[in-house]
This record gives sequence, structure tokens and C-alpha cells, in this order.
Amino acid sequence: MLLFKSKNGKKEQGKLAIPEGLWIKCPSCSEIIYKKELERNLEVCPKCNYHFRINADRRIDIIFDEGSFKRLFEDIMPQDLLDFTDTKKYKDRLKEDSKKTGLTDAVISGEGTIDKIRVAATLFDFNFMGGSMGRVVGEKIAKTFEYAIQKKLPVIIFSSSGGARMQEGIFSLMQMAKTVAFVSEFKKVSLPYISVVTDPTTGGVSASFASLGDVIIAEPKALIGFAGPRVIEKTIHQSLPEGFQRSEYLLEHGMIDMIVERKDIKNTLKNLLLLLVNE
Repeated sequence: MLLFKSKNGKKEQGKLAIPEGLWIKCPSCSEIIYKKELERNLEVCPKCNYHFRINADRRIDIIFDEGSFKRLFEDIMPQDLLDFTDTKKYKDRLKEDSKKTGLTDAVISGEGTIDKIRVAATLFDFNFMGGSMGRVVGEKIAKTFEYAIQKKLPVIIFSSSGGARMQEGIFSLMQMAKTVAFVSEFKKVSLPYISVVTDPTTGGVSASFASLGDVIIAEPKALIGFAGPRVIEKTIHQSLPEGFQRSEYLLEHGMIDMIVERKDIKNTLKNLLLLLVNE
């Protein structure tokens, strides 16, 4: 007997029931992609090379040697110091996103190996409040640089963020200065800091530590900038150039050093580390 699910959710005779979530529509080329094929291709569209956003755990799986990544600073937890409420309470937003992602805040920090080369790293997860930078994010980035100085390790930060977290007000904006200060301290020990900017990297994150790497790598067509294109157009009342704020535009104008496809990032990082660590 063949069954299918009707709109009301009941099983009825006539058609084969197809499980949900097997296919994904590419937002760039509108092609329908088999989900397992997309996973095998590292969440990159096989038709048009669109790089889907991925969470921090998936990026760890792609970049670091299997089983090598050890999380650090997991005891640092967010607080609602301002008792902030917009359409809902900040405390409720934190609980919802924590339940959705399994994270306590928007970054994972730790130590791992890339082709057996030890590195300290912080990875953003855009699924947690748009990867916004609050006190926890700033503190984990600061501690990543501190840890790297103590252990004499290079640092890699994978950014994906909408910028400063408005629910934390001035405490969020302070993280820009704080992270920049720790980048400055780290540069004194002559170890490499590699910044990998992914789609999107905007606001206070792009205007602070994400733009200060010794080498800045971007994924293809990543949105990178301070204010978004729509905000800029409304402010200056002019149309922006084609591809403005995308990684290709930034590479052409000298704002980043290279664009690397996801399948090549691990090998590129390995080669850069071999070059820069042994200078």
C-alpha cells in the first residue's frame, strides 16, 4: 500500500510518503539539492558554488584533525546586566538560542590541530543570536589570545557575525576595544594570527579583531563590512557598485588577502602555518 501525507498531516492512500528535509533549495541559483549530497560537498552548492552558512561544530569537523579539538573557557556564561527587553526579554532569547544550538553563547573557543599543527582558535556560530558579540564572546576571544601566548600557539578566528549585541549595550561595544588590545598584545610574541571571515562578518566584529589578522582569508561571496549595503544606500542616497562588500570586491580593493573555497581552507591554513610559524 502506498501512502502519502496530506496537508492535515494524515496518511492517505495513493502516493509514496516522502520524508521531509531530504532536499534543500539553494538561495543563490534556486536549484534543488539532495541534502546528503550537500553535506558531502561541505555545504557548498554543487551547481553554483554557493557557500551555505555552517555552524561552529560543523566547521570544527571540516578544519581540525579528527578528535583533536578541545573546548576551553566553557564556564563563561552570559548575563543580563541591563535587564534588557525589546519584543521579548534578553534572558528568554538566551534560553531559546541555547536550546536551539546547544551552545551557551555565540562562539566556541579551544585548542586543536590542523594536520598535526597545534593552534588556539575561536569559531563563531551565526545561529546563536546572529553571532553577535557580547561580553562572553569578547572574553573568550581575549582568553584565546592569552592562552596562545602562554602555550606559544598561533591563533585562528573564524568569524560569522552581525556585529555587537544590542541587548548588552555599552558592555558589548567595549568588546571591540578589548579584543583589539589583546590582538596587539599577541603580536608582540611574533606568532601568527589568521582571521577567516565568512558570510556574514559585519558590524563591530568586522571593525575590530576580524580585520587585524596577519593574514585575512574569506570564503567566496561572503558579506564583509561595517554597515549593511541597504543601510549605506539609504544613508548616502546612492546606488552601490555591483558586489559591494562581497569578498571578491574586498580582495580587489586590498581589504583581504585571499579568497579560499571551503574545501581548500584546511590545506591553506596548514601551508600558512608552516610558513609563518617557522619564519
